[in-house]
Amino acid sequence: MEENISKIKNILEALPYITEFANKTLVIKYGGAAMIKEDLKESFARDIVLLKYLGIHPIIVHGGGPEINQILDILKLPVKFIRGHRVTDEKTMEVVEMVLSGKLNKQIVSLINSKGGNAVGISGRDGKLAVGEIQKIETKDESGKIELVDVGFVGKITKINKSFLQSLLDANIIPVISPVAEDINGQALNINADTIAGAIAGALGAEKLILLTDTQGIHISGQLAISLNEMQVQEYIQSGDISGGMIPKVECCLDAIQNGVKKTHIIDGRIPHSLLIELFTTTGIGTLIG
Repeated sequence: MEENISKIKNILEALPYITEFANKTLVIKYGGAAMIKEDLKESFARDIVLLKYLGIHPIIVHGGGPEINQILDILKLPVKFIRGHRVTDEKTMEVVEMVLSGKLNKQIVSLINSKGGNAVGISGRDGKLAVGEIQKIETKDESGKIELVDVGFVGKITKINKSFLQSLLDANIIPVISPVAEDINGQALNINADTIAGAIAGALGAEKLILLTDTQGIHISGQLAISLNEMQVQEYIQSGDISGGMIPKVECCLDAIQNGVKKTHIIDGRIPHSLLIELFTTTGIGTLIG
């Protein structure tokens, strides 16, 4: 009896949050260990289906870096990153699109649907969902001078087809999106998954943008930062406390907030049901930026 009462208390703790987020749109970047370990893949799929049954509208944008690296290694093609962005030549772009829009996208869709969901897989190229342009990456040399580095077919988003996405949500579909866009001439572009997730969240004015990562959140001086504002994030980037692959994550969070997203979260996808813990408990998990 005590165990049953405890379960009911947990449900009641979630009730205010369920009410708050009903009919709201959440954009979730799915990647890291949560896409690799079987138990985490299963729990993520169940979480997404539960959100939909609770009247919440999840949109998933997925990564797939480790799988891409494996194929590039087999093909003996180089793997290089600059400020969290993959250097992408023509051959690498072909591998990126094949792995993301082909293999991984359909695996995620199939898993969600096997749990009772109604998911459809698309890329940013479908329905001109995401149009972009070539982006050069800003870096600093040893003297501190700013340089723009050409990283190939890496893009930044210039337009999101909001009406296309909204039509999927109106049809009660869970969109599962691979982060491949195209420019106005139809050239495929490799987009950082965090970046396209942020652009979609901003275009839709989503309630939340949630990034699942392989860290607890943002660590500053060895300690997990529970909450950060825009000024703090910029200061920590300048100081080097936020660096590498975390930079595009926090930058897309800031862009999303500036475009109307209410809250952004960077959470640990290695923890089963971390998404539900963040949404439906008082303490939450990870780092909130807002």
